[in-house]
Amino acid sequence: MSAEAGGTGTGGAGTGGAGEQLRRVRLPADRRTPAAARALVRSVLAEAGLDELLNEALLLTTELSTNAVEHARTELDIEVIADGEGLTVTVSDFAAGPIDDVTARPKNDLTDISQVSERGRGLLLVDHFASRWGTTHQATGKGVWFRLDRKGPTEPGSVLEAPPHSVATSGVNSPPGPSAPSAGAMSALMQTAPDPYADDPLPTFAADLLVRVGDMVGAAGGAVRLDRGDGAGWQLLARYGRQPRPGDELLRVPLTVHRPYAGELELDAAPSGYARPLAALVAERLSLHLENDRLRRADVRRQTWLTFLAEASELLAQSLDVELTMALIPQLVVPRLGQWCAVHVTDEWGRLKLAAATHADEAVLPQLHKMLKEDGPESVQSRLREASRSQGQVPIGAPMDGFAIPLVARGQRLGTLAVGRHQRHRHDPDEVAVLEDVARRAALAIENARIHDERRKVAHTLQQSLLPPVLPVVDGIGFAAEYVPTGDAAEVGGDFYDVVPLGEDRWLVVVGDVSGKGVQAAAVTGLVRDVIRVLVGDGKPLPEALSRLNGTLVERGGGRYCTLALAAVDRDPSGRLSVSLYLAGHDRPVLVRGDGRTSFVGSGGTALGLLDSIASPVADVRLGPGDALVFYTDGVTERRRGRELFGIERLRDAAAPLAGYSAEVVAARLRAAAINFSVESPRDDIAILVLRNDATG
Repeated sequence: MSAEAGGTGTGGAGTGGAGEQLRRVRLPADRRTPAAARALVRSVLAEAGLDELLNEALLLTTELSTNAVEHARTELDIEVIADGEGLTVTVSDFAAGPIDDVTARPKNDLTDISQVSERGRGLLLVDHFASRWGTTHQATGKGVWFRLDRKGPTEPGSVLEAPPHSVATSGVNSPPGPSAPSAGAMSALMQTAPDPYADDPLPTFAADLLVRVGDMVGAAGGAVRLDRGDGAGWQLLARYGRQPRPGDELLRVPLTVHRPYAGELELDAAPSGYARPLAALVAERLSLHLENDRLRRADVRRQTWLTFLAEASELLAQSLDVELTMALIPQLVVPRLGQWCAVHVTDEWGRLKLAAATHADEAVLPQLHKMLKEDGPESVQSRLREASRSQGQVPIGAPMDGFAIPLVARGQRLGTLAVGRHQRHRHDPDEVAVLEDVARRAALAIENARIHDERRKVAHTLQQSLLPPVLPVVDGIGFAAEYVPTGDAAEVGGDFYDVVPLGEDRWLVVVGDVSGKGVQAAAVTGLVRDVIRVLVGDGKPLPEALSRLNGTLVERGGGRYCTLALAAVDRDPSGRLSVSLYLAGHDRPVLVRGDGRTSFVGSGGTALGLLDSIASPVADVRLGPGDALVFYTDGVTERRRGRELFGIERLRDAAAPLAGYSAEVVAARLRAAAINFSVESPRDDIAILVLRNDATG
């Protein structure tokens, strides 16, 4: 290294003698350094008028600077000296360690040069194109220099001289042989690159490399074979010239690629000192782009798996039915992740039971079911039990050929997910990781569906406890009710109805709506229902019963309120029904006369649970034979279709044609009219109760 190199980030220019151009610069260990070094050499050649040396100088400068950046990983000193006879370039680094001493090697010893080239392709190119070359050693580092002369290479066996401003430690020298590659051919080979806009540029790129290296070494043919590890086996990526014949001695160079890729370059070339190094150089360039292809495909594949997992999670989350969820899991796995898939769940006794299974070939499905049910020391059942106990992957042997993964959610063992191998290859690590992720998501979906199913059963049981199991059957009076819970079957609504016998020919009809939904609303609903039964059972007048109920809700309702319709029904000897109607904030019922006339009856009062005192006006209604009184909750009138409500007028219009029908028919028809008004599930509970005078006139 020259003493004039200077510190980091410095450069120098000067004249070493008459007509001599000298440039020095220090560059970082960066991928852009070779381009900067080329620019420096190009400028010096232009100033010195040595344009005929441009191709060789740029090629050798690129190789030496690239090798130094990749292997030394230190800053580089570039020194360029040009005179009237030629150019000398020295590339020095600051890394410890020797460069192989080649002083004793004659340049025409091609075997030795081939061995050197396998450790560094740059030295092969330097030896081929440079007039002279050598290495430098100092305490701070080492370097390689080369000389390009206008008059051509020196005679074989000449003594090597050190470049100006450098200390020479080794050198070689010989003219290129007749079969040696030209600078233009080497430059074209090194500049060959895949088409960035092609869908699959590798076959064309590999074929171009084969043609170029085949021409350079005089090969009769060649081929590049690649195995991407996708089960397709070895594939011909590119071919050049004729196919090899039996007995041909071929030159084979493996491609340096990572698993699952594997590749090989094959040349039908005559033995020469440059054939193997050039083949190795081409193999390295091809391996680099194959590795890029592997990484790109792996990234695309991972993105595909992420999309698949997101879609699978969305599908599994949409199902809150246990059976449907378990049936969906094998459909997600097959055929993308295996030939067959089976889901087993653990029953209350810890035994595995087949819940769902599928096969890519439906004709094999009966045989799959049979083999999944067989038991024994080496059966699938034994492997599934082992997987469930160990909470880890367990292989399944032939003829099933797959593995089992436990289904675990929130620390609970739910069962197993068994998957058969692909038709052509075993699962790779990425697919195994995806299957493990699918198993986790599937287990969580099954557990969520089970929890929802349990909540739905609890909600249904609680809801039924708030409604009378049956309505009284009274000769001459019709009672009928319809109840539709909200669209969420796991929620308990606040709507309720009841008919309480009060004695001989006397009944109390109750229809109410507690604000909100859920367990708290159900608790308040049960409280209202029980308090009313207790108060009227003790013979309290309805106004007093409403007042006491209001006080109870204010004190214990937790901020919830209740609208209520109470109707005391008395039947006189003539068969007429006298109804005393109290409305505590509830909608007025529809009176349907036997002749089809309809009207709303009753006077509005104060909802219960809001104020300390309430107003409870009473309305007296007479029901003659064939007349009916329709009670309902706001789930009917507020049934929504877009921005349009079902409304009370539409309810009255729907009730008018039902005059003369039984209470059961009237309730069922009005329920159907409200439900069919919109395609959406009900957002609120729907309760309808019909009181009808069935006496004959």
